[in-house]
Amino acid sequence: MKIDLNILKEYGNLEFLARQLVEGFITGLHKSPYHGFSVEFAEHRLYNTGESTRYIDWKVFARTDRLYTKQFEEETNLRCQLVIDTSPSMHYPEKTKGKLRFSIIAAAAISYLLNKQRDATGLCTFAEKIEENTPIRSSRNHLTKLLIILERLLDTPLVMRQTNVANVLHEIAEKNHRRSLIIIFSDMFDHHENQDELFTALQHLKHNQHEVLLFHVTDLPTEYDFAFDERPWEFIDLESGEKLKLKPSEVKENYRQEIRKYYHELKLKCAQYKIDFIQADIHQDFDDILKAYMIKRSKMS
Repeated sequence: MKIDLNILKEYGNLEFLARQLVEGFITGLHKSPYHGFSVEFAEHRLYNTGESTRYIDWKVFARTDRLYTKQFEEETNLRCQLVIDTSPSMHYPEKTKGKLRFSIIAAAAISYLLNKQRDATGLCTFAEKIEENTPIRSSRNHLTKLLIILERLLDTPLVMRQTNVANVLHEIAEKNHRRSLIIIFSDMFDHHENQDELFTALQHLKHNQHEVLLFHVTDLPTEYDFAFDERPWEFIDLESGEKLKLKPSEVKENYRQEIRKYYHELKLKCAQYKIDFIQADIHQDFDDILKAYMIKRSKMS
């Protein structure tokens, strides 16, 4: 399901949008090769007198005149921490905060789906350091708290500051003492420009027995293909404020070579460390994000 990143307010709030995305996705699953995924419950069984009526399936009762309950998987099947990069580069394109907005909506949908599966979820946001770090819990109240935090992030103003992805990932690896699924939304632009540090941090997560799913968030047409109209542009570094005036054709070939080299090395290292790498173009369907998560979860179950 595709959502215009600029029309969130038409949905009322982030929770409503997350529910719409997940319910649409689940409906699609039932019509696709992925229908085997356990999205909500494992099976039905006959209701026994004296049991809680909480999980009685009243729709089945209406059809059969017999009481069945939904038999769920373990109350908490999975521990998951969602990690969102909120650094200045994630506010690109600046007019729409496209990468950050995409990450927030995707994280909200995954949070909703995790809660629906009785999984425990936590949220961590960072730029130069960790800014928000919640416990990992599975309650409905906790989901509401996460969605409130995510909705508040939508209105975060752009503040020029640096990013330290590597240090933050090291800290996340150490803070999570139990094996977890770590889902990262980031463009992986680190102002230190030391790729070895970044790759070592990713390796640290795996060394500590965590499963990692990296959504590499990009505005693919401009950031990867440098698809700008051939006219004078002023490019502004959102972290330092440095400005550069030029025509795209003057740097396009060199830029594309360098960015392709970096993306290739990042993807190669993730494969080496057995980290799931998903190129998340902010113009793509949110179902692709949820599907990548579900594939990862099915491998862990």
